[in-house]
Amino acid sequence: MNPFSLDGQVALVTGANTGIGQAIAVALSQAGAEVIASGRRDCDETLALMGSGRGLRLDFRDPLAARDVFASERIDILVNNAGIIRRADAVEFSEADWDEVMDVNLKALFFTCQAFARAALPRGRGKIVNIASLLSFQGGIRVPSYTASKHGVAGLTRLMANEWAAAGLNVNAIAPGYIETNNTEALRADPDRSRAILDRIPAGRWGRPEDIGQTAVFLSAPASDYINGAVLNVDGGWLAR
Repeated sequence: MNPFSLDGQVALVTGANTGIGQAIAVALSQAGAEVIASGRRDCDETLALMGSGRGLRLDFRDPLAARDVFASERIDILVNNAGIIRRADAVEFSEADWDEVMDVNLKALFFTCQAFARAALPRGRGKIVNIASLLSFQGGIRVPSYTASKHGVAGLTRLMANEWAAAGLNVNAIAPGYIETNNTEALRADPDRSRAILDRIPAGRWGRPEDIGQTAVFLSAPASDYINGAVLNVDGGWLAR
């Protein structure tokens, strides 16, 4: 048996239309999983890259958007990637921006995990991979609700692992570093800012979405069956510097 194979597994990836979510969906598909690619918008590009799979519209501005998804079919792997960010000085940050980010990044993540667990616990097996952040460990600047939400993702990952590990559910998280996506395009286009970032990364390069995708495969596969409550930094060594 290949401990890294996902043959016969069904995976749901949220926020799978672009960037890291798209790379995770493609990597899981390449490892053998049947992937349901979900997003607020259609995931047609992701489905084309996979060459198989299904799309599903989920808008996590409603934190309970996925409450009925797991009751209708068996899903073995849940990857919670969907997230948003709002930027403003803490002294000016609005309640609306706070609530919107916390609803999508934390509240929706918890209740999606809860719905998954209710279906998976009786089966005695399941994998949850949450997407955390370097800001699960650092404070950042001008992103108070994002920082709070990603600290919360790390904490909830550990809590759910504590409650569900003995029942066969693995709950872990990935904390991506600086990855080449649309979200970091402006940073990479600024020579001074890009150099300052690269100077801190021991690996000497920006991460690629595929770096996160392959890590998600590992945390979804039998190879990681004894990993519980981990927040795995995939950052080229950023947090070690």
